[in-house]
Amino acid sequence: MVGIRMAAGMGIRTEVDSVSTHALTRLLAWLSPSFPVGGFSYSHGIEAAVEQGLVRDRATMIVWLDGILRHGAGRTDGMLFAAAHRAVLAGDEAGFAWAVERADILRATAETALESRAQGQAFLLAIRAAWPLDDLPRWDAVIAGTGRPVAYAVAVALVSALIGVAEGPALTAYLHAFAANLVSAGVRLVPLGQTDGQRALAALDPITHRAAEAALTAPLDDLGGRAMAVDWTSMIHETQYTRLFRS
Repeated sequence: MVGIRMAAGMGIRTEVDSVSTHALTRLLAWLSPSFPVGGFSYSHGIEAAVEQGLVRDRATMIVWLDGILRHGAGRTDGMLFAAAHRAVLAGDEAGFAWAVERADILRATAETALESRAQGQAFLLAIRAAWPLDDLPRWDAVIAGTGRPVAYAVAVALVSALIGVAEGPALTAYLHAFAANLVSAGVRLVPLGQTDGQRALAALDPITHRAAEAALTAPLDDLGGRAMAVDWTSMIHETQYTRLFRS
């Protein structure tokens, strides 16, 4: 984001790339907990995992979220995020439609499908209303042509590509926000203190980077996840007697 140049007789000075910093602040705003996608109401099955005693403290929460990021939705959504981002940059409408369709169907449970679809639609609704982008209507038409709601990961990939944020930083930011939202859910559910929540997020930071790198390099023939315990707890949550979260 910041370039460094040597100026004769003046030592080192910094030169800020205004386009990059404007894109950065947009992405920070869009992935902030204050952006109206309703992320606070979803736990991705963590509520059931707490109820079952599988997540009971900071250590077990870190292990659980590691599985989600590297083997569950983090992997699947990460690969489709990359596919959607690349398709938009290439102007490949068919490739983008493929990513929209796969991201909608690759959900193991009704609740994780709702979590993805509802946040994706809310995300683009807020973008259109408050942060209009010139090229967005073209891709809205592609989404409409699929007859499917857009997944959250694909929606973020779309606007990231439109504002010029590279796929690596964009995906890493998305996965970080995803992890942070799940940590917040865990803090409320276990419950944990705010400091333990930050310790968990710090421990997940290198995992988030590895998950992003793996998703960016994985061939699409390997698309899919293997976080079966996460899917199981999500199914249990659908009929859990008392619930605070929608997933």
